Amino acid sequence: MAVLATGGAVYALMGIGTAEVPEGTIPILAGSTTTPTSSRTTSKASTTPVPTTTTTTTLPPKGALVIQGTGDVNLDPGYIPALADNGFDYAWSALDGLFREDDLTVVNLECAPSDLGSAEPKEFVFRCPTGSLPSLVTAGVEVANLGNNHSGDYGKEALVDGRAQLIDAGVAPVGAGGDADEAGEPALFEINGWTVAVLGFGGVMPHQGWVATDESPGMRDGDDIPSMAAAIRSAGDVADIVVVSIHWGVELDTEPQPEDVERAEAMIADGADVIFGHHAHRLQSLEMVDGAAVFWGLGNFVWPRHSTAGSTTGVARAVVSPDGSIEACLIPAFIENPGQPVITGEPECGPGR
Repeated sequence: MAVLATGGAVYALMGIGTAEVPEGTIPILAGSTTTPTSSRTTSKASTTPVPTTTTTTTLPPKGALVIQGTGDVNLDPGYIPALADNGFDYAWSALDGLFREDDLTVVNLECAPSDLGSAEPKEFVFRCPTGSLPSLVTAGVEVANLGNNHSGDYGKEALVDGRAQLIDAGVAPVGAGGDADEAGEPALFEINGWTVAVLGFGGVMPHQGWVATDESPGMRDGDDIPSMAAAIRSAGDVADIVVVSIHWGVELDTEPQPEDVERAEAMIADGADVIFGHHAHRLQSLEMVDGAAVFWGLGNFVWPRHSTAGSTTGVARAVVSPDGSIEACLIPAFIENPGQPVITGEPECGPGR
């Protein structure tokens, strides 16, 4: 059962995407899995004290979590003709069910997931037809980041509609919305005794008009460190684990920019536990920073095969042990055929190692 909560109201759906979802809802999805332990301890993982009363309440024990993330996912059949020829499930068909076996999967959706609007005056504009969105659910994707430089490719009407289309399909959108507050809302998940919050930020934008304001739709600003820190602190008030998906960096770079290191350090200081970075179209390194897992750049994932470097990719995996410690690794992958990433190596953390 998926439970969608918003504005104090709770809506229960038997079967994701099979009922109308009120606008602005954030999915809270249940799931379970077991994974090995690791070496990080965080105070957020401690059990909330139970007040002394005549009735003793026992909180459910926390289990292990496997959280995975990818870089750029593009389901535009005009950009990737193989999707038009083979169907959208083709994009996920060489992953051996990897995302269905974890607890939470977050992707960066590099296109406007709507059939509305008109193309913006940009060199590259990408649209994910609404018919492509069920393939995300079938593959096991729970969260799509819209905080990037392509979610608004067909205008603000399509951006707002795209957010609603994802919710209707059963995928939680983050990083964009009808105003700054909605764009900064976390997707919240109850999994194995944990509350996990996922936030999205867009640090790359065609122009400032793409940023959501109090009155205008857009993506959540990924350059404003104080605003980002405040959103992370707010998420940490209601969640045990905070995951961030952020579009940053410079195209074709293989190392993070100094300003991105600054942002990561600030986000971690305010409570971020896992950071999935993307935009450079190149796979970058994984680093543990003060116990948090930072995947600086996850490259392309569902993408054309333009070059060997651009097709070299991976799946980010963060494993949270019951005590809150985190271990992380990159699962090697390669875009062997246009729009079809293939897992090429075994994970070195969590199940399967």
